[in-house]
Amino acid sequence: MDSLLDIFLRSILSIVVLFLITELMGKKQISQLNLFDYIIGISIGSLAASLSIDTSIDYLDGVLSIIVYGGSAALISFITTKSIVMRRFFTGTPCVLMNDGKIIYKNLKKSRLDMNDLLQIARENGYYDFSQIHYCILEPSGKVSFLPKAKYMPATPNDMKLKVSENGICSNLVIDGHLMEENIKQIGKDTSWVLTRLSNMGYSDISELLLVICDNKEQFTVYVKDNGKDIKVFD
Repeated sequence: MDSLLDIFLRSILSIVVLFLITELMGKKQISQLNLFDYIIGISIGSLAASLSIDTSIDYLDGVLSIIVYGGSAALISFITTKSIVMRRFFTGTPCVLMNDGKIIYKNLKKSRLDMNDLLQIARENGYYDFSQIHYCILEPSGKVSFLPKAKYMPATPNDMKLKVSENGICSNLVIDGHLMEENIKQIGKDTSWVLTRLSNMGYSDISELLLVICDNKEQFTVYVKDNGKDIKVFD
């Protein structure tokens, strides 16, 4: 029983330490991690797991090891924001795989990619016709970016000489049946204004609303909790 309690306490401690270390290291998506960050993340996860179940590891030793790894990552992240040279050393630089529609075989080989890999990545990005690609760049995160040839780019309102207004940022005024008072204040309104608008639209019970969105033209889009099909847009 004592060993189970010890494992429980160790698990809680490792979760708390991991949360704090994650806050220290910053929030990055997996696709945004460079190789160093990825290795550090795996190491920290392994250390936390060992701390949770390996009772031979002292609490302080385990926590200190996680802090050292997390602190090192945070320190290197700080250094790379101050020095371009160190940034290139730790995070790497983009590598051009295609230039002007021509494949740079040397860079492809250097990146440890073969043609099947590149073709697959192109398809995953919506390019089934390889001849449509103008530039192709391997980013330090491992993601491949594509620039299509001009004639294959989608037309924009600017290309068609159309006058359009800026969309602005939409505000979530209700989430899971709760009024988001800070969001309401940010658009210069109050809760009574929101409730009145919703009442006029036929929604008197806020708890039944899953999501209410207000755009920059003060139009409401309402999603109710029951079946998700009741969507109304009002001026």
